[in-house]
Amino acid sequence: MQSLFPAPVIPAHVPEALVRPFPYVFGMTTQEDPFTQWAPAVHEGPAIFYTPHAYPGGTGAWIVRRVEDLRKIYFDTETFSSKDFSPFSKLVGDTWTNLPVEIDPPQHAKYRAFINPLFTPSAMTKLEARIRGYAADYIEAFRESGSCEFMADFAFEFPIKVFLELMDFPLSNTRQFLEWETGLLHAMDLATIADATRNVVGFLREQIEDRRKNPRSDIISYALGVEVEGRKLDDDELVGFAFNLFIGGLDTVSTNMGHQFLHLARNPQDQQFLKDNPARIPHAIDEMMRGYAAVTTFRTCTKDIEFGGVRMMPGDKVAMSTTLAGRDPEEFPNPEQIRFDRNPRHVSWGFGPHMCVGMHLAKREMRIAIEEFLQRIPTFGLQPGHEISYHLGMIQTVALPLVW
Repeated sequence: MQSLFPAPVIPAHVPEALVRPFPYVFGMTTQEDPFTQWAPAVHEGPAIFYTPHAYPGGTGAWIVRRVEDLRKIYFDTETFSSKDFSPFSKLVGDTWTNLPVEIDPPQHAKYRAFINPLFTPSAMTKLEARIRGYAADYIEAFRESGSCEFMADFAFEFPIKVFLELMDFPLSNTRQFLEWETGLLHAMDLATIADATRNVVGFLREQIEDRRKNPRSDIISYALGVEVEGRKLDDDELVGFAFNLFIGGLDTVSTNMGHQFLHLARNPQDQQFLKDNPARIPHAIDEMMRGYAAVTTFRTCTKDIEFGGVRMMPGDKVAMSTTLAGRDPEEFPNPEQIRFDRNPRHVSWGFGPHMCVGMHLAKREMRIAIEEFLQRIPTFGLQPGHEISYHLGMIQTVALPLVW
């Protein structure tokens, strides 16, 4: 595996004793369980350590495993910058950044001020019927067959349909978006990621230009009309805003639904509990978001600092693994147990100023998916003999064949 990456470069300020292997390698696929098999072993080691191949492209980063430390980093935006935490813009030689997630305070708040109203719970309520209709359509297409490949037949496309609705893009783009999304977030080599980035950015630029000429009641048209500090958004800001919605609006929801439905397939008693107590579905989603957290973002250290007993230097990358955070035994007693009465204070949506702006939409999509599936499908399980594979980066279930 290591031969796929550049030779390790360990900065001089990193003690040899803190250089450790780390199994969560971007772009790899495994049949080991990253949650139950890997996370406990990482939590037996140092609270903070350095690994050579954590950042996309196979370069090094600090791994911070404890929730308490991650919360401090989330809030210390002066020391731990969000700027350039993703490689996409630089890979294609562009100058835009994902907006607002790669913008640090105080500028960050100015962008969130115009974005927040788009994703309030009340704004998302207006989409409820349309989201439920999409979910029902997908489920009815396979209900009578007694089986489905949940990822391909539901999880991958369902959130794309919702995203297309929000952006007023043609529904015929669903398959194309799925192909680009896979290249962006699940490819190992940088050339594939760069090609997908160019395709997405090219499409978004066309859509932005179309809205300039033909404004509509959609999100891009809204962004074209807003002002930040008395001026309209420039081209880089518009592309960064739209690109961030593309990344956040598609893969995060499908990834988490895969883990949630795998859990329900393996635990029919939890299925029955949610059928009998549908009002508990939001609490169940929160607990599964803790136990099966899938996202790792990055921060860049801006100054020479000692943090948690470790010396970090300007330019050091810091991995913010929600997977490790959700399984932190110092924060969550018996973290391996998924308990729908836990109501955890997890960081799977981020924390502090960069809390996920689209979480109310994502929660709504997940809730509706579980509600509609449990209502329409009898007790389901995992296809006998199927071995689950996970694709790493954002930890995603590759395939999930369900039977009933």
